[in-house]
Amino acid sequence: MIEMEDKPRDATKAGSDGRGTGSRSDILGDRVETDRNVLDKNGSAASFRGDVTLSPTSGDSAGDLELLRTARDVCAPKAIGVVEDNQGIHLTLDRGKCIMCGMCQATAPTAFKVQSSYAQPARRLADLVKTQFADMPSVGAIMPIEEIGKQLSEKVKRTLGRSLAIREVDAGSCNGCDVEVAALINPIYDVARFGVHFVASPRHADVLLVTGVCSRNMDLALRRTYDATPDPKVVVAVGACACTGGLFGDTYATSGGISHTVPVDVFVPGCPPRPEAILYGLLLAVDRIGESAD
Repeated sequence: MIEMEDKPRDATKAGSDGRGTGSRSDILGDRVETDRNVLDKNGSAASFRGDVTLSPTSGDSAGDLELLRTARDVCAPKAIGVVEDNQGIHLTLDRGKCIMCGMCQATAPTAFKVQSSYAQPARRLADLVKTQFADMPSVGAIMPIEEIGKQLSEKVKRTLGRSLAIREVDAGSCNGCDVEVAALINPIYDVARFGVHFVASPRHADVLLVTGVCSRNMDLALRRTYDATPDPKVVVAVGACACTGGLFGDTYATSGGISHTVPVDVFVPGCPPRPEAILYGLLLAVDRIGESAD
């Protein structure tokens, strides 16, 4: 991302409605423009809210403990856990629920730090829970998209001997994750060059890429789509909502994550996850297909 120059409005450039557009910041509002050279850099833009790291010393004092409790209380998706026992204070962060709002860092900056790199996808929901004393760097977060794509292409050829076919299912999302999925096929990411393409029918698919909380109205549709997909089939949950229900959780209208409806093989955290994270999730999905074939 690049900061845009804040220029005064030029009345001479006013449109037919009399309103001027003297600078691009007048149109964009936030004075931030998408980086045109997104693939030239190893990592995300500095302003991107991604993975969250935990301080190994948080909770050592009464003041720290109070801040941790406050951060836990203001966390809308209830992704933060603060447990007190005889061994001390245990701080956890469920990345499967985290919506990257940054409230934890704003509340307790000594305990939480929001990074610009994305959270790494995982094969199990339990692997998305980050603990205070096991804060290791994410492999997926530091791998360039070209390297992810190269590995994916090689595994697809070795495992399938053809292209990887994906059927996307929106099971009740806000459309944020779907926009990131759509970015995979734009001229910048162009995943077709890695042997990945999207299909219209689940009967032609190897992978189901599911977004959204799986609303009650989409429950049956998702089940039927899953049943129509030939074996060996792999399901990838994209985004916090698909992983755990995210901000919505388990309510009268939602199922609390698609794993309550269909088996999930790969979980991609984020709100929404970057295209690189989704691509890394597909890398794990191909591994799962290879295991099923064996």
